[in-house]
Amino acid sequence: MATLNCKVTSVESITDTVYRIKLLPDGDFSFKAGQYLMVVMDERDKRPFSMASAPSSRQEIELHIGASEFNLYAMAVMDRILDNRRVTIDIPHGKAWFRENSDAPMLLIAGGTGFSYTRSVLLAALEENSQRDITFYWGAREHVYLYDLGELQALAETHPNLKIIPVVEQPDDTWRGRTGTVLSAVLDDFGSLAGKDIYIAGRFEMAKIARERFCQERGADAGRLFGDAFEFI
Repeated sequence: MATLNCKVTSVESITDTVYRIKLLPDGDFSFKAGQYLMVVMDERDKRPFSMASAPSSRQEIELHIGASEFNLYAMAVMDRILDNRRVTIDIPHGKAWFRENSDAPMLLIAGGTGFSYTRSVLLAALEENSQRDITFYWGAREHVYLYDLGELQALAETHPNLKIIPVVEQPDDTWRGRTGTVLSAVLDDFGSLAGKDIYIAGRFEMAKIARERFCQERGADAGRLFGDAFEFI
């Protein structure tokens, strides 16, 4: 692991609660797709954020930070980023990284800004094997929070074996896609999840339900189910 000072090269407000941050570390770094970094607030306060970029992007790191008055933990990090345009990070962390050298069908499941974790895994998987069978589910409360859906759909156009399934819990009159919860969509679509590599990111409760139902009801292999939440639940 390394502790690095970073210049904040870009801050983009992509929804009313989500920011896209790009960091330029002052030294060499490496990580595996799906790992996270810690933003160092002080010696005893380090806050985790998944990296949305692929490891092949060796100069810059991209973060997607959900922060609002209802999430002061993340908002304090955003305040530091906006005020100082510099941040210290501890990198890398996490055991739910992309497992290479597998040709099994892949299932990626993201809730909200859990998209950042699954985006990194997706990019690495496509770099390794552009023909791999990948199904990507992204769920959000409202469709506006599927902020990079256009990027995913563009990737699907150039990778015929990549299927993108957005799911919205509270659709408005303009939404024409799937509705409900992202886990319900997966369970509706798959009678069996046996033999699949599954990567999931979202709220801990979502991950807990996914592990229970996928393994008990759909035959998923718990040893091939990856997510940072599983270290804590």
